[in-house]
Amino acid sequence: MLSIALSELIQIFRNRLVLVTSMVMPVAVSAYFIHQHEVFAELGSLGYIAAIMMFTVGAFGLYATTVTTLASRRQNLFLKRLRSTAAGDAGILSGLLLPVTLISLVQVAVLLAVLGVVTQAPADPALLVAAVLATAAMMIGLGLATAGLTNSPEHAQVTTLPVSLGVIAVATWVGITGTEDLALLKRLLPGGAATELAVNAWNGGVPAADSLILLAPTLAWVVVAIALASRLFNWEPRR
Repeated sequence: MLSIALSELIQIFRNRLVLVTSMVMPVAVSAYFIHQHEVFAELGSLGYIAAIMMFTVGAFGLYATTVTTLASRRQNLFLKRLRSTAAGDAGILSGLLLPVTLISLVQVAVLLAVLGVVTQAPADPALLVAAVLATAAMMIGLGLATAGLTNSPEHAQVTTLPVSLGVIAVATWVGITGTEDLALLKRLLPGGAATELAVNAWNGGVPAADSLILLAPTLAWVVVAIALASRLFNWEPRR
């Protein structure tokens, strides 16, 4: 797995499109939110800014790169060749996705740390870590499912848009309006509960036990995404 991961890390830094998608664009957007934190804090809160940055990296960095990577490796038959080796399916996928996952987590950690220095530290860092990890797991699962519907890396630019824009729209909706109204709907939508969890973790004022319940909808989406991936994902090039 580690040899696959190292090879994939090298490919990420050689591919300009993937490099821009997974690193440059999410950081640039997040930097804008940090620079304009007073404006966005008035619109929502500091927790809202944290959630938006988390989902910007998760959607355009982790999720989109996951789909692009798997579609590309399938198209050039690299996935098929890897399956002829001693590595199992789980090891192959883990190796391919480990670099982009670690890069995304480091990005989120650095960006949230900068936000904390520029503004104020989160009220519950451990709860924020839980929100970040749950979100990452959800985006990886959705990426695996979407890769099953994606014919090529070029096609990934189209197939990833609904989920990428959708989770950011949900995060914006929940982060700005809260969950006083339509709470169940907002929490069941992908990204809604994770956004509320991140907001609570940063702003404080909500008991940790009550906030931890919000992990359930996000983890449920992980299960749904993995179930879809098991049915849709192909190791052979799609026709």
